[in-house]
This record gives sequence, C-alpha cells and structure tokens, in this order.
Amino acid sequence: MIIMNEFKPEGTMQNIIYTKAVLDRAMLTGKILEAKVRLCDENHNLILDLGCMKGFIPKEEAALGIKEGTTRDIAIISRVNKICCFTVKGFRQINGELFAILSRTDAQQQALDHLFAHCDIGDIIDAKITHLDRFGAFADIGCGIVGLISIENISVSRISHSSDRFYIGQDIRVVVKDKDLESKRFSLTHKELLGTWQENAALFAPGQTVAGCVRSVEDYGIFVELTPNLSGLAELGEYSELKNGTGVSVYIKSIVPDKMKIKLSIVDVFRDPVLPPEEYKYFIKEKNIERFVYSVPASRKQTLTVFKKSDII
Repeated sequence: MIIMNEFKPEGTMQNIIYTKAVLDRAMLTGKILEAKVRLCDENHNLILDLGCMKGFIPKEEAALGIKEGTTRDIAIISRVNKICCFTVKGFRQINGELFAILSRTDAQQQALDHLFAHCDIGDIIDAKITHLDRFGAFADIGCGIVGLISIENISVSRISHSSDRFYIGQDIRVVVKDKDLESKRFSLTHKELLGTWQENAALFAPGQTVAGCVRSVEDYGIFVELTPNLSGLAELGEYSELKNGTGVSVYIKSIVPDKMKIKLSIVDVFRDPVLPPEEYKYFIKEKNIERFVYSVPASRKQTLTVFKKSDII
C-alpha cells in the first residue's frame, strides 16, 4: 500500500465550483481548497474563479518565499491557468465587487510542516510533474511544495533530458531520497519503483520482436531501451546513424541473466517520436523502501540504493 499524504499535489480537485456557504466553512475550519488561477494582475496578485465569486491572493501570499525574497516572481506568474491551493482568510469589497481573500502560502506552510514531520526517507508518495529540465524533473509533492528528481534518479536506463521520461502535469509516484530542513528542500527518486533487472527481463523472452527506443549509439553497438529500467545491445549493422530517442522494433536474440545482458537485432525504425507513457508500471507496492538492489545476485557489480532514515522529527 502506498503512503497517503493528506496534502496532495495541486490539481487533485479540478473543476470545483464553490458556494458562499462552502467558503464560509473553509474560513472557519482552515480547510485547504483549490481553484484555477484566471489572472495575474500588474501587481502580481492572483485572481481565481471560485464559482460563486472571484478569489484574490495578494502577491505576498501567492508562494512561500515571495515575502522573504527567496522566491522569484516567476513562481506567481506561472500559476495562470493552473490549479492553485489556498485557505480562505476572509472577504472584501474590491472596486465594488465581493472577493474571497485567499492565502496559498498558508496551505503550503501546512503541507511543508506535514511533509517534514511525517514523511521519512524511503517513503513512497504521490507527486505531479511541474517542470522538466536537462538535469532532472521537478515534482509537486503537496500543495505546490516541489522536490527534485535528478536525471540519474529518474530511471536506470540513461536519458538525455527529463522530457524523455515525463511530461508536465503527469501523476507519478516517487521515493523520498533526502530532505533538508534548513533549505526546505526535498530530493526524490523514481527509478527504484520501476523494478529490478530480473523483474524487467522476466517480461520478455528470446524470439520475441518488441518495440524499443535508442538510448545510445556506440562503436560496439546500439543500446536499445525495452523498459525504463532495462536495455539491450544491438549490433550496429546499417543503423550506425540512428539518433538517441529513435523508436525501433527489435528481435530478442538472447537473454543472459547472470551477465545481465540482452542481445538484440534491429528489425525496423519508426518515424514517430517516442513519447513518455501515460503511466508507469510500478513494482514496489509497500509504503516505504529501505533498500533496493537492481542487479541480479550473481552479478559481480552490485547496483543498489540504501535509504538512510532521517533524524528529523
């Protein structure tokens, strides 16, 4: 069972229309709500559509760190047309129109406190991809609190850019790799959830022809990804000019578990680009992982991850 984080990534409650009574109750209870940002005004205040009225988030309440100057204004500007979490602080007439006064920072601070208090190293939690870069992917792990999945932690198979594996808005699961209370940062990992070499190799058999993706072209052969945590080697032949990311179909010549090798032969090349999957097959179902060993027991080189528990309470 995956650990349930009560502070979900933004975008969980889409298309919610609120009544004035619901907003009144939320103000009294401190309940976190969500709605879409329709406008960022010239002063970088956010205007939301709540259904019964508009919501107003002052600039200093739009993101943690804005008030202190540690967060740039792009964190506010980029919220337009996206779902945003908030608490209701009150109601005010603005230019003759009644607005609900909201705070996103209040919701974020609650989520941050919860994550540091209740999420330990090795915990498996829900996340939503928010930004893709060459060095990794950023993921919302609760109310807009973002953690980084470094590119080497996205999958075992090497990729050149995080967009090879994810798309913005994608719902995934991640493992908490580290957390730093002083910097308020979370380090995340994804590859441990995608299975060991043996678990992935068991999905295939010699004699099959399957789809794959070129990940590296070397002098001695072409590495073709069969799953995010499994690649095989094909001979160069007439395909030495293939580019990384090219889709191919490959014939599986042999699978050698003790050497963790899969020999392939390229059958065809596809013109359409290889896109990230809508969802991933996750092999780990527990709520926490302490140790992950990717390599087979007979392998001379062991590939593993050990999750050291945090002393933070």
